[in-house]
Amino acid sequence: MRLADATWTDVRDADADLAVLPVGSTEGHGPHAPLGTDSLAAEAIAEASADAYEKGTGESVLVAPTMPVGISEEHRAFDGTLWVSPDTFRDYVREVVESLAAGNGPDGVVLVNGHGGNVDALREVAARLTRDETALVAPFTWFEAVGEHSSDMGHAGPLETALLRHEHPELVREDRVDDARENGSERWGDWVSGVNLAYDSDQFTENGVVGDPDEGDAARGAELAELATDALVDLLEAVRERTD
Repeated sequence: MRLADATWTDVRDADADLAVLPVGSTEGHGPHAPLGTDSLAAEAIAEASADAYEKGTGESVLVAPTMPVGISEEHRAFDGTLWVSPDTFRDYVREVVESLAAGNGPDGVVLVNGHGGNVDALREVAARLTRDETALVAPFTWFEAVGEHSSDMGHAGPLETALLRHEHPELVREDRVDDARENGSERWGDWVSGVNLAYDSDQFTENGVVGDPDEGDAARGAELAELATDALVDLLEAVRERTD
């Protein structure tokens, strides 16, 4: 059940025990992919998983509105990028989850993430909320849950471009993919002695791309969506079991 489309009485009557909160970013994703790539991915996986869980169990899952701005200062060189500080981000996520769980709200919440820069903060917030018994909160990052494909995760590269070509093909600027590939980077960061000396992405990629977008077609995107959705359904089941 999408909260933004429901009425408050719909939510009351659903009496859902679980909720998912998609979390993304608004940041440069090369010349071919939209700024909202991470948010679009998180939302697509969250909604597909909620639907699959509901069909399998008959129980409702609340899908909260997507949080579209994350910890993205590393992409500040690319126009249109928005970011908040880690402290602001943690506070915002925490307070949204607290409001979700208030009253007769769900006992379990999964934070469905699409941006690598959010990972550490989401883990910290989830731990705090769980320890404070606000709800059982678990962070889930879709590209960490796609098996052997995870090793290909770059930035606006094979995985993200594949998922976009599957979910939102109209948003991929196909005529710019050659530029994305030729002026991008093969590796994230500037590594010396096991240390990444690059704090901002423009220090190692000219256009914000890491990896080859041409290695991510729509068929691969469909496979990624299925793998991530199945993994998130498994997580929802585990969270539900632990909240009984």
